[in-house]
Amino acid sequence: MLSIGAFSKICKVSTKTLRYYAEIGLILPGEINPENGYRYYAIEQLETMLLIIRLKSYNFSLEEIKQIIESGELYEEKLYVALANKGEEIKRLLHEQEKKLHQLECDLSNLKNGKPIMSYLDDIDVEFVEVPMMCLLSVRKMVQADQFSDEYGVCFGKLSGRIRKENLTIANPPMVLFHSNEFSPFGLDTEFAVPIEEYVTGTRDFRAGLCLKTVVKGSYSILPSVYAKQTKWAEQSGYECTGALFEVYVTDPSQVTAEEELITEVYYPIRKI
Repeated sequence: MLSIGAFSKICKVSTKTLRYYAEIGLILPGEINPENGYRYYAIEQLETMLLIIRLKSYNFSLEEIKQIIESGELYEEKLYVALANKGEEIKRLLHEQEKKLHQLECDLSNLKNGKPIMSYLDDIDVEFVEVPMMCLLSVRKMVQADQFSDEYGVCFGKLSGRIRKENLTIANPPMVLFHSNEFSPFGLDTEFAVPIEEYVTGTRDFRAGLCLKTVVKGSYSILPSVYAKQTKWAEQSGYECTGALFEVYVTDPSQVTAEEELITEVYYPIRKI
């Protein structure tokens, strides 16, 4: 048996942390002296502690680690699935960091060449368009920003299912309308819609009318900049917003292999002041 101090020294984990792990049931001492309360760990528990350290390094929560350790006969299977999922999560995070690094390098290059860091806004084109009336089959709900991608798949999946079941005719690419007047961490009033040719239960007329339109090729990360450019352009030209901003997804994000293939139309409904 190893004293808590010796166990702590070998694993490079403080005794305070070991006591906390025991308190939450993550790893218990192999033996506690009833007379003085001294804690001892079995040699075999070193492997368990090293596993905990390894999983923590992959950013597993203590609760997730506990569930894996306590999974009994399903231990190997549960560990494999958890590691595979965490691997995908880390890949996504790395991809996001790579995009940020690329953007940072572009900013540095612009500054080095005497261009303002926000000069990319000058490359965002805005045009007038008259959007014809559409018949929308839609799902409207409150959606948190970090859940948008999942809700996109779920809601358009439901709409596609109904379209197939009722043999409806898609008139234009899918779109999302944002009805909230301000950003909220508690969610945005979001309408996922598919324009169709038929009028059926649950459809509605949508009249956007005169809009500012910008075509975005590539990452969705630039969309806030597009809205900023459209808002500034409208104000400087004597126009005001008249309704929900909306995006039309010309390419299906689930069907492209690279962000560069994404094409999104961004619309800003307006009227002359």
